[in-house]
Amino acid sequence: MRKFLMGCLLLAGLCAVALWVLSRPVPLAEDAMAGLTGDPAHGETVFWAGGCASCHADPEAKGEDKLILSGGYRIESPFGTFIAPNISPGPQGLAGWSTGDLANALKAGVSPDDKHLYPSLPYTTYIRMTLQDVADLKSFLDSLPVSDQPSQPHELAFPFNMRRGLGLWKLANLTPDWHLADPASPEIERGRYLVEALGHCAECHTPRDLTGALDTSRWMQGAPNPSGKGEIPAIDPQSLKWSESDIAYYLETGFTPDYDSAGGHMTKVVESIAHLGPEDRKAIAAYLKALPDNS
Repeated sequence: MRKFLMGCLLLAGLCAVALWVLSRPVPLAEDAMAGLTGDPAHGETVFWAGGCASCHADPEAKGEDKLILSGGYRIESPFGTFIAPNISPGPQGLAGWSTGDLANALKAGVSPDDKHLYPSLPYTTYIRMTLQDVADLKSFLDSLPVSDQPSQPHELAFPFNMRRGLGLWKLANLTPDWHLADPASPEIERGRYLVEALGHCAECHTPRDLTGALDTSRWMQGAPNPSGKGEIPAIDPQSLKWSESDIAYYLETGFTPDYDSAGGHMTKVVESIAHLGPEDRKAIAAYLKALPDNS
C-alpha cells in the first residue's frame, strides 16, 4: 500500500510538472522582428482594419478623440467582464513596449512580462497578421496622443482570474490556419486577410463552445450577444442575401439595403472600416460571398 501511495504521488507530481510546462507562455522567437522597419502611413490602415479604436478609445469618444486610446470599453462575457486597457504611447499605455512586445501580444497572447493575455484581445485572429503589419501598426501607435488614464483591471472571478490555464486553452485554440483555405482570387485573398487576420469579424459573428473558443464549424452563422441582450446576426452566404455592393456600401455608411442602419457596437466597426479604401471594403464583401453556402 505504501508503494502504491508513493507511486500515485509520483504520478501526480509528474502530471503537475507536465501541465506547468505545457501551460507556459510561448512568445515568438527573439529575432522575429529583426530587420523590419515600421511605416506609420500603412500602419494607420492596419489600425482601422484591426478595429483598434473600437475597443481602446473611450466609449464616448468622437472624431479625432478616437485616436486617444485610453481604454475603458467593457466586454461582457460568461466568464466575467474584460476591460480594454490604455494602449496609448504613454506610461499608462505602451510606453517601453518594443515592436517585438506588440508582436508577442497580438500573435502569441503574451505580455512583455511573460504572462498570458486574455483572448478578449483577439490574438486568435491577429495570429494571422504579417509581422510587417505589426511593425507598421506599432509605428502608427507611437505617433498617437498620450493618455494618462490608468488601465482598469478585468472583473473576473475564480478560476477565470488564473491566467496560467490559458496556456492549455491556447494549445487547443490558437492556430494560424485559415478558415477559407483556398481563396479563388487576389481580391478574395485580400478580403480573407482583412476579415480573418485583422478585422476579427468571427469573434462576434461565430458562436462559441463551452470553453469560449469559436465553433468554426458554424463560421459566421451568428451568435448570442455575450452581454445577454439579443443576437449577433449571421453573415454567412446562406443568411446574408445582400449583394457585394450592398455589403460594401453598408461597411462604408452603416446603411442597409432596407433603409435601416447599423446599431450597437457595429456602429464603431463601420466607423473604422469607413477609413479603408473602397477596394478593401469590396474585398471584404467578396470574401463573405465566397464562403461555403451551408444551405
